[in-house]
Amino acid sequence: MPLYEYELCEGDCKVCNGKFTLNRPIERPTLTACPLCRKPVRKIISQVNTPRHSKPVSFSDAKKAGFTVLKRLGKGEYERQ
Repeated sequence: MPLYEYELCEGDCKVCNGKFTLNRPIERPTLTACPLCRKPVRKIISQVNTPRHSKPVSFSDAKKAGFTVLKRLGKGEYERQ
């Protein structure tokens, strides 16, 4: 399930600190009020979770995945490996 970040539309709250994160299914509608203080909220754009470290793809990995591997010979000339 994705994480959604919300913040209060106006004002501040001691209960939710004006900003909170919820783990909600995609099918559920966007929140309009804070579940703790019942003040109006808006969804904010947050970071996207992406892989931080990935290994480079080797020629053998590319061939196993079904890709055609080419080697550059010169300007506009390539040879199939």
